[in-house]
Amino acid sequence: MSLWEIRQLHGMIGIQYRLRNKELTLNNQQSVAAAARPIFASLKSKLEVEHLNRFVAIEPISGDYFVADSMSDAIGSSRRKYPDRLVHTFRIGHAAAVHFGMQTR
Repeated sequence: MSLWEIRQLHGMIGIQYRLRNKELTLNNQQSVAAAARPIFASLKSKLEVEHLNRFVAIEPISGDYFVADSMSDAIGSSRRKYPDRLVHTFRIGHAAAVHFGMQTR
């Protein structure tokens, strides 16, 4: 059982990490996204040249990122390295990782 599964089992929702002498608490997807956005902003120009239209999953505690052709593969790569951490995923060169839409008549 992973650390993440143990925390879920016991109802622990806050995850704290010591990062460069600061406490960083990532207790929901919004806080993970907020921590990942500046990392993506710093990588964006490089990634758009090399990996346009691919997906990048960013693990904000380490700053590591994982590029793949599908969202599932990018997240899977991050899970293999950091099984108990959350990531935020972006689609490189797009405003959103996933687009939902409908046609009107």
